[in-house]
Amino acid sequence: MDRRTFILSSAATAGLTALPARNGLAQAPAAPAATPSPGDARLNASFDQVLDQTVRESPEFATSLGLDTGSNADLRHKLGDNSYAAIARDLARNRKAYALITAVDPASLSPQARIDREVVLYNIKSNIVGPEQFGLSSPQRPYPISQQDGVYFSLPDFLASTHPVKTAEDAQAYLDRLALMSRQLDNQTEVQRLEAAKGRVAPDFSLDLALGQMAKLRSPAPADSQLVQALTRRTSAANITGDWQARAARIVAEQVYPALDRQITLLRSLRPSARSAAGVWALPDGDRLYAAALAQATTTTLSPDDVHRMGLEQVAELTAQLDPILRGQGLTQGSVGARLDQLNRLPAQLFADSDAGRAALLASLNASVRAMQARLPQAFTNPPNAPLEIKRVAPEIQDGAPNGYYFRAPLDGSRAAIYWINLKSVADWPKYSLPSLTYHEGVPGHHLQISTAQRAPTHPLRKIAFFNAYLEGWALYAEQLADELGGYASPVERAGYLQSFLFRAARLVVDTGIHTKRWTHDQATRYLVDTVGFAPGRSQREVERYCVSPGQACSYKIGHAAWLRAREKAKAIAGTRFDIKHFHDVLEAGAMPLSMLERIVEERARTV
Repeated sequence: MDRRTFILSSAATAGLTALPARNGLAQAPAAPAATPSPGDARLNASFDQVLDQTVRESPEFATSLGLDTGSNADLRHKLGDNSYAAIARDLARNRKAYALITAVDPASLSPQARIDREVVLYNIKSNIVGPEQFGLSSPQRPYPISQQDGVYFSLPDFLASTHPVKTAEDAQAYLDRLALMSRQLDNQTEVQRLEAAKGRVAPDFSLDLALGQMAKLRSPAPADSQLVQALTRRTSAANITGDWQARAARIVAEQVYPALDRQITLLRSLRPSARSAAGVWALPDGDRLYAAALAQATTTTLSPDDVHRMGLEQVAELTAQLDPILRGQGLTQGSVGARLDQLNRLPAQLFADSDAGRAALLASLNASVRAMQARLPQAFTNPPNAPLEIKRVAPEIQDGAPNGYYFRAPLDGSRAAIYWINLKSVADWPKYSLPSLTYHEGVPGHHLQISTAQRAPTHPLRKIAFFNAYLEGWALYAEQLADELGGYASPVERAGYLQSFLFRAARLVVDTGIHTKRWTHDQATRYLVDTVGFAPGRSQREVERYCVSPGQACSYKIGHAAWLRAREKAKAIAGTRFDIKHFHDVLEAGAMPLSMLERIVEERARTV
């Protein structure tokens, strides 16, 4: 899952619960089979009120969901406010939204509406924590600028892949947004300057990576910039006539590059005093910040020590499961991690380090999606078959980008969902490891879960609600389900699936180790290499991500454990009446906190 898509400002997520018909999408009923209760209309009106303001304040989010149409068509030409003052405004807006929705008496609501109300209030309350307690949009994003956070990193990707270019008006909107990029950069530069005064600056290695990526973005002549070329390619493909390249190049030369230069200058001035400590423990109030990040990411009250201990236990269990599989492949010497590393290096497991090799890798991912799609009816009532594009991460940002992530489609289906894979080094992706990744990001993972939620006749917040532990827990569960559906063609592919689980268990150890036990960047990288057997470069990029996104990496295995508990509880309650398809139908309800998931699954199991 793409954390850049979903870990947004509170303004972009709080209270999005209904789509006005004027946006081009009919509003869905709260529950398809329930009779509305007296309070449902009042709740819907509250949702509408919050939505109107939220969409107006969040143009990029509106575009990503396909809501920048009709009366909101002007939003396609705009970017949101990312100034320092916006954090306080977001907080005030969320407090107002919380009070508005709390005022609706849950006793007056239908069962589905009560669930909707509970989820929305939980989400808003979670989004209030960062601004209220730390002056941050989210405790999971303590740094305005890092190797994977910042306008320089996210906006070019957004313009190239999310902003539509189908008409001349769309192309003009692209130029308008491109012109606003300089304001966005300068706003963020000022935010980083103010945060630096509070001691909140990304670690030295993160700044080095960010500066390197900024240099790559800045180095081409304006006409050759990825910002310009993305528009040029897309207008050409859509047969939109006009001097788009020259106009975009002028904006880049006169506005974007100077603002980027100012940001580079600030980061260079901060670099000499940047700390080498990897964890947020080194920040002012860092222990409390990490506790809040962990709670937000996992939707639990688990302590860092609880999570660390859970990780060590699961690493031991999964290592024991991998040992006989590796011995069966003739890999008998050294630790499990060392033998996985040996497996990674076998020539038969590697694609060629060339354009042709990368194309073959992408083709294998597409074939894996198609094959699993054909198996889905065994476990799902009516599995969606929404389009999914698989693309490599842009080379300009691949040094700091995650190894794989998912961009959801807009609610109107006007653009396909995208599964991105970082192909900086094909050696990071031995063939046996790719099926589990595709089942995680594609089907039956993120793509199936999100496509199911988006088509369900529920409030749009339930379609787009983001609870990392729910989504990532489902994606890990999907890797296990793929095994149950026969998705791993050989013992070595099953080793790749168990290695994926081992990796997520090791994340529990590493994330808590970095942020509470004062592990160094190198120590954490060595642990991943030695334990999981991933290549050093891939392991290092993972660790660097955890350093600037505290808590997020813990949501996967904790969420997976909750999904498994929920299924086992449903089996125990339903007995011989248990139906795996009925269990999976809970996806229609949309994302929710883990405690709610387990409760609702239990309630559903009692009605089978």
